[in-house]
Amino acid sequence: MTKGTSSLGKRRNETHTLCQCCASKAYYLQKSTCGKCGYPAKCKTKYNWSAKAKRHLKIVFRRFRHGFREVTTPKPKQAAVVASSSSLEFRLSVIINALVSKKKITTGIYWTA
Repeated sequence: MTKGTSSLGKRRNETHTLCQCCASKAYYLQKSTCGKCGYPAKCKTKYNWSAKAKRHLKIVFRRFRHGFREVTTPKPKQAAVVASSSSLEFRLSVIINALVSKKKITTGIYWTA
């Protein structure tokens, strides 16, 4: 019994051919089924091998937008509230000053509620 090139050289017949459903060379002739789509089964074969990778990439994309920052503490929320209230006070003061002086408001600041 030979185990070398002479036995490997005799394999001339194909085991797989083109599938008429998905057009890939995965249709097994002896089993009469496609290894990729499952033809002639009623439901098409579906794989979810990339679900974990997509779940990971969603996190990576978010980290990329902020430059992969690590070991940083977020800014306190109170500072943001104080800043927004001070800008509101500034807008009100501009409007009141304009009404007192009875001039048209031309500062480019518009009141938005």
